Amino acid sequence: MFRYLLAWVAMMGVVMVNGVLRDMTYGKLHHGLLANGVYCLSSIIVLGVVMYLFVRHWSLNSEPLALYLGSFWMTLTMVFKFLFSYYAGGHSWKEQLANYDIAHGHLWPLVLLWVLIAPYLFYRVLDRQKVTNAKNR
Repeated sequence: MFRYLLAWVAMMGVVMVNGVLRDMTYGKLHHGLLANGVYCLSSIIVLGVVMYLFVRHWSLNSEPLALYLGSFWMTLTMVFKFLFSYYAGGHSWKEQLANYDIAHGHLWPLVLLWVLIAPYLFYRVLDRQKVTNAKNR
């Protein structure tokens, strides 16, 4: 369990660096939903790389474990984002909930969905590769 928590800390580090890059670069030029969309897309990409590396390194041994891992990481991410935004960022709960409104262009829920399903998808891909490699021997 501890290694999954450490992996999540690494994931949050990557997302925070991504946010700083947004704020220091394109976020100054494109405010609002465009900057948010680029941030969410780049977060999906970098989180995908980090999660893939961890899932590949650990050789997850079951679908339930991969699903648990995605649920664990997504829950931690949501709790962290709400608490950090509220206490460190001073954003109200109402403001934060608005970030979950896909109908109005807010894409953060897609990042959370990716965190939820990516470990399972990577497990399936890597498991299929193992089977293929075993057949080719």
